[in-house]
Amino acid sequence: MSNLEFTLPIIWALLIGTAVALYVVLDGFDLGIGILFPFFREEAERDQMMRSIAPYWDGNETWLVLGGGGLWVAFPLAYAVVMPALYLPVIMMLLALIFRGVAFEFRGVAKPRHHKWDVAFSAGSAVAAFAQGTVLGGLLQEIRVENNQFAGGALDWLTPFSLMCGAALVVGYALLGAAWLMMKTTGPVESRARRLGTPLLAGLLAFIALVSIWTPLQIPRIAERWFHLPDFYYLAPIPLAALLLAWLCREGIRAGKSLQPFACAVALFLLAYVGLLLSNVPYLVPPSLTVWQAAADPASQVFMLIGTVILLPLVLCYMAFVFWVFHGKVQPGESYHH
Repeated sequence: MSNLEFTLPIIWALLIGTAVALYVVLDGFDLGIGILFPFFREEAERDQMMRSIAPYWDGNETWLVLGGGGLWVAFPLAYAVVMPALYLPVIMMLLALIFRGVAFEFRGVAKPRHHKWDVAFSAGSAVAAFAQGTVLGGLLQEIRVENNQFAGGALDWLTPFSLMCGAALVVGYALLGAAWLMMKTTGPVESRARRLGTPLLAGLLAFIALVSIWTPLQIPRIAERWFHLPDFYYLAPIPLAALLLAWLCREGIRAGKSLQPFACAVALFLLAYVGLLLSNVPYLVPPSLTVWQAAADPASQVFMLIGTVILLPLVLCYMAFVFWVFHGKVQPGESYHH
């Protein structure tokens, strides 16, 4: 294996991993707003929630395109195995995201008869989050592969573990949404988000603990990774850091802080994500295909990498600019307050 053949798949794996992490955090909070909709009954409160994410939500889905497109281009073999295994939850997720996007745009236009669009926005957000969790669960519980092809059935992903992962992501996104509202809104919306924050944080911690126990019990390869010496000593700080972040998040919620709950919730998500990656490195399709086995021809990877390296900084700069322009809290009954 040449240096290029060894290095390029690692670069692409890091790029795709970063895109997925950015998607989970950025689209996570606005999916969370939809999941929390049923807890906010007043139209004015819902309007304020929508305005808090209006400038961002469309751009946040960019990262899903980069993650999926990057997998298809850089790791076509992994794409060819993963997609047939997870077609149903992936299609469910995409339809829910389309439904939610249409509802977001039509809700304001349809007033005062907008109730059905509220339902569509909330349901689309919850279904998309749940479907993403089942995709994650289906991947973690190991896909059956024979001769570099998917060898299972269309419903192999549908297990108690994947359904639990779906529920975990719904709760996690709801926490991100509540923390976002604490940071970006004032008045009754912020107060209710704070009341919801602590139980949602407790729920997410319970799910993280459940996944942390379930995966090593179900998959010996992961148990070996986490509990074998000396790896145990290197990885032990991760759960300890998660507990510290959860405590800081709770304290931020109680103390009425704006930024601290959101920053800690995001960090907790990223830490859980890093933990899942460490459990499965270097597999792209655990436990059958590594990043090198699934990689495309180096020429294809280089060609796409050139375009990505040019466009990625532009996208990041644009998003940073949008977040800067629309900083500050959204007041009840008005748009942006600087």
